[in-house]
Amino acid sequence: MAFVKEFKEFAMRGNVVDLAVGVVIGAAFGKIVTSLVADIIMPPIGYITGGVDFSEKKIVLKDADPAHKVLETAIHYGNFINAIIQFLIIAFCIFIVVKGINSMKKEEAPAPAPDPAPSNEEVLLTQIRDLLAKKA
Repeated sequence: MAFVKEFKEFAMRGNVVDLAVGVVIGAAFGKIVTSLVADIIMPPIGYITGGVDFSEKKIVLKDADPAHKVLETAIHYGNFINAIIQFLIIAFCIFIVVKGINSMKKEEAPAPAPDPAPSNEEVLLTQIRDLLAKKA
């Protein structure tokens, strides 16, 4: 029973709920970025590069053999290029969001400066005071 209680406390903690919401929103945002890259960004890039569709780019290592039910083995580097573009867009968007959040935060007052160390004269006077106090 202690395990269930401990898990309930963990699951209901504010940070865990915030993290779960962030993951769900992040997954939805990922789909939006995937569509942005595939449907909006890559077609003009393909047009500029002479009709090249990066998602179809691959290096075939072994051709398919339908007679023997062997699938094609290929390195799909075009999908990798699309994934890099998606990552850069997501990273840029997160950068903008974090920068905006940081600019909205109140600037904290600087911590008070620590008291300066006593000068040599003060240290000597303190030692003399202590010596005189012992003699009295």
